[in-house]
Formats: sequence, structure tokens, C-alpha cells
Amino acid sequence: MKKGLVLEGGALRGLFTVGVMDVLMEAGVEFDGVVGVSAGACFGCNYKSGQRGRVLRYNLRYAHDLRYCSLWSLLTTGGIFGPRFAYRTLPERLDRFDVEAFDRSPMEFHLVATDVDTGEAVYRRFDRFSEEMYDWILASSSMPIVSRVVDIHGQRLLDGGIADSIPLRYFQEQGFERNLVVLTQPLGYEKQALSHQRFIRFALRRYPALVDAWMRRHEMYNAELNYIASQESAGNALLLYPSETLPIGHISHSRRRMQQTYDLGRACAEARLEEIKKFSAPLL
Repeated sequence: MKKGLVLEGGALRGLFTVGVMDVLMEAGVEFDGVVGVSAGACFGCNYKSGQRGRVLRYNLRYAHDLRYCSLWSLLTTGGIFGPRFAYRTLPERLDRFDVEAFDRSPMEFHLVATDVDTGEAVYRRFDRFSEEMYDWILASSSMPIVSRVVDIHGQRLLDGGIADSIPLRYFQEQGFERNLVVLTQPLGYEKQALSHQRFIRFALRRYPALVDAWMRRHEMYNAELNYIASQESAGNALLLYPSETLPIGHISHSRRRMQQTYDLGRACAEARLEEIKKFSAPLL
């Protein structure tokens, strides 16, 4: 029976997920695969490479670096998170992603992006590292309006959370029967319809299918929450989530808030570690 780790996005809310992951890696909890969306992909690849501590470290170190996340980056590169700096310079030179460990691990790594021409989810699997993986992680993490569309071999992509925010059903279709699902919103959260719809439709008028998907995202997201709850009741999933709204938004330069969000993830995983180990243990 294949065991999976399903990671929601949420930009810097994903530091909650990082706290969870670091506790699980320290405890030796193993999965057969991980699927991440947006920040869940950007941070989740570190589970396969076994690099606990890395994500918090580089976010704290570059919290005020204009090349990493800033209006200056948006104006000069087209992405509020600098595409070249965050997805090439940082993992290749400044805080190296362990490609060799990633390749040695038998864990599958999957991610989700959204095709801007169809509004549909696109899934990509990497068992071994390739340079293209950075492009797919960038695509999965590229929020509309504040990011450029990412072109990979003619396929135009943006944030995976638009089309499939919590891809539990997808992972089950890939044969993962028992899944730990990490959310970045508290229990009972319900996503509301987008505000500023007229502006969004104008700004993204070249991509009507993407706009339609984004406008329906709250319906998709809330339906996924209901499905996940049903799978937990059936014993097929275990959910981890913050006890309350996290003290950080999508974007923040506050090292204090980053650390606090990470610590909340650690505390959540530590409090439920025995339950997680039991759920993840091989069935006899």
C-alpha cells in the first residue's frame, strides 16, 4: 500500500507545512510519494532530498533581499518572487538543493500547475532531478497578476492552486491509498468568491479559461475540503492543519512571523506524531 504526503500551497503560509515536514523527517517518517501545489511544491521537494531546516533557513536569510521577494522584483523581473534568483541562483549557489540526495531517494515527487489556455490542472512527476524541475516548480508557484506566465515547451502555466488546490484525489488515482494531507488553513475554513473580479478579468483578459477557473476556485476548493473530510472519516487520509488562522499572509518580510508560522507547524506535528506514525506504518 503506497503512502503519500499531500501539501497545500499558500505562499509563505507554507512555512507551517515546513515545520510539519521537518518534524516528520527528524522522526524518520517515510512516504512513497509527495505531491505539492505552489508553495507545497516549492518546499515539498525538500522532503525527497531530506533537507530538513533548509526552507526556513533561506526564507529567514533572504527575507529582506529585494531579489527574493519585493515590488522591485515584480517591476524588474515580472515576478514578485524573483524567478531567476529564487528558482536558480538560490538553489544552485546560495543554499544548494541536494540533487544527489533527491535522486537517491525512491520517493516520487509530483507537482501541480494550471494551464492558462485551458484552465485545467497539469500534473508532473519527477523521480530524478532535471533542470526542468525548477521551471515546473516556478510554474506551480507563480501567482496570477504578480507573476509572468511560465512557458515550458509551448505549454503556458501558472499557479497550480487555481485548478487543484489540494490534490488528494489525484494522488489516490496514482495509487496512493493512505495519505497525510497538510493544510495551511484552520479546520472550518471556507474559501469565499474572489473580490475585485472586474479588475482580474481585465488584467487576465488574454486568458479567459484561466479567469473562469479562478472565479470558480472557491467552489472547487470547498468541494475538495469536503472530499478530504470524507476520506479522513473512511480512514484513507489523516489531516494536519493550524489550530487557528496563521500569523502570516501570502507575502511577508517579517522574520518573526516566519519563525512563528514554522514553529506552529512543528508544534502541530509534534503533538500528533504518534498518531502520524501509526497512520503511516505498514499494514500487517
